[in-house]
Amino acid sequence: MFFYVILKFLMKPLTLKALVFFLFLSCTRDLVVEEEPSLPDVINEPVTPISKTKTPCEEGMAGIYPCMGYDLLSFIPLEVFQSDSGNDNWGWTDSDSGKEYVLSGLDDGTAFVDISDPEKPLYLGKLFTATDPSSWRDIKVYKNHAFIVSEASGHGLQVFDLTRLRGLSAPTTFTVDAYLTDFGNAHNIAINEESGFAYVVGSNLFEGGPIFIDINDPKRPEVVGGYAAESYTHDAQIVNYNGPDTAFQGKELFFGSNSDGGDNNQIVILDVTDKQNPSLINSITYENGGYTHQGYLSQDHMYFFLGDELDELLYGAPTLTRIFDLTSILSPELHLNYFANVYAIDHNGYSKDNFFYIASYTAGLRVLDLSGIDNKNVTEIGYFDTYPSDNNASFNGVWSVYPYFESGIIAINDINSGLFLVKASE
Repeated sequence: MFFYVILKFLMKPLTLKALVFFLFLSCTRDLVVEEEPSLPDVINEPVTPISKTKTPCEEGMAGIYPCMGYDLLSFIPLEVFQSDSGNDNWGWTDSDSGKEYVLSGLDDGTAFVDISDPEKPLYLGKLFTATDPSSWRDIKVYKNHAFIVSEASGHGLQVFDLTRLRGLSAPTTFTVDAYLTDFGNAHNIAINEESGFAYVVGSNLFEGGPIFIDINDPKRPEVVGGYAAESYTHDAQIVNYNGPDTAFQGKELFFGSNSDGGDNNQIVILDVTDKQNPSLINSITYENGGYTHQGYLSQDHMYFFLGDELDELLYGAPTLTRIFDLTSILSPELHLNYFANVYAIDHNGYSKDNFFYIASYTAGLRVLDLSGIDNKNVTEIGYFDTYPSDNNASFNGVWSVYPYFESGIIAINDINSGLFLVKASE
């Protein structure tokens, strides 16, 4: 992430626009679909569990890892994946079997891990990158399919049918089930599962703004529009809004974390209900920003939690999560600046029930209790630090976390070391 952010920081807006325009003219717009995916190549080794004894969090440590309230269930090092670095992750639960799987982003592709026995996870194989290796990869899931983008040049959108993971008995090198090349590289993908649309951001189209992709038929994704007026979007969440502002209830709203290389930092709120006529509702700016990176709504859509990726580095403050009150979307207010007791950089954060789970680079997974948020009472109730060397403001450690498994297992992707599975201590 560091080199990408610095590159954006150094590039001028006009240079970015010229580059995007050039890439737009040269991009292809083809869809390759494999109706019947070819049989995967099989590595002649049995699927074996990654053995590691469960390590409880005792007296602030789980083995070598600092912790509070979270036990280590297992760990798969990057060497098992034969990859150099980790990045994003997501999860899938097979509705037929109830099995849970981690989709672990890597520099050279996406690994698939069966965690139905979280103390003995099974590495099932890898879907390699569409073009070149890249430090940036992003994954989301819809209708039993994984949708994958990357900053690798010419990568496009990979679509993989996750039901192919059922019954595997050997590690497998997978092929895609569909491949969309309307765009090349992209930074991120978000999916609104209620509407069946994917939103690719940070690509060479629409000046880096969102591309609207209909994925209701997952193996036939179709670009149906986009939005360019607010320039580059780094990350986004899209919901069918059901929050307190009655004027927007029932509309499909896009909450984008936008930055022009560190300038014009803002949260952009769009109405994307009509894909042919998206409109700007509002934008939220804030002081002492470095790079508007990623944000997420509370479960009731009343609050928005924003992570700025460069403010800790630029200003030397403790890890900061800005919390905005969206009772009125047209008149949002800064509700609370939550400062952690470490100085690490915050990366991706996700809400579930009354908790907020933060991938905080060198400080690992941090978990906040939101039950008192209305009274501006937010407290840290747990953590698991996969990067025990330090908690400095640097781009090492945890890239992303996935807290949505029904089992309560949290998947942690560490850039430097691999995949950790943790769970709240009993």
